[in-house]
Amino acid sequence: MTLRFALDPELTTELRQQIVTLWTVVTNAGGAVGFVAPVSEDEVRTVAEAAFAGIAEGPDRLLVGYTDDNRPAAFLIFTSNRFALKEHWQVLKRVMVHPGLQGTGNGVALMAEAERVGRELGLEALQVTVRGGLNLERFYQRCGYREVGRLPAALRLSPGDDRDEILMWLPLV
Repeated sequence: MTLRFALDPELTTELRQQIVTLWTVVTNAGGAVGFVAPVSEDEVRTVAEAAFAGIAEGPDRLLVGYTDDNRPAAFLIFTSNRFALKEHWQVLKRVMVHPGLQGTGNGVALMAEAERVGRELGLEALQVTVRGGLNLERFYQRCGYREVGRLPAALRLSPGDDRDEILMWLPLV
């Protein structure tokens, strides 16, 4: 299944709920998108609402990948650094693809679309931060990103389970 991408779709109540549901499903399938499984939709909604505010009020941007039946199956957020000296690049946050569509090229397609959009927006680079211990950096390397930093044990998933936070960078110029 090939996804159809839309930048800045209207953040309707229905789309917000669909994103919260997707985010919850991805997390509970082991995805590293800001939570540790198990997580409820109510827990995700609290964080999602803050992200939605940054999108609705600006300056953040939402990129959604839709299935043939118009259901969100992937998304990411272009997040402004909110700092004048960093306006030329942005951070991609909450990068996710529905578990049922992983391994089918949709993650690569999402990242390629993010790169295309980043160039269209006039950005000079994109950065994504990944959780260590899951080999996620290998996926981003295949998408052209390179590791530019690592914060040892910066993420505490639970007592005794600390993970590195890995900074990945993609120059667009």
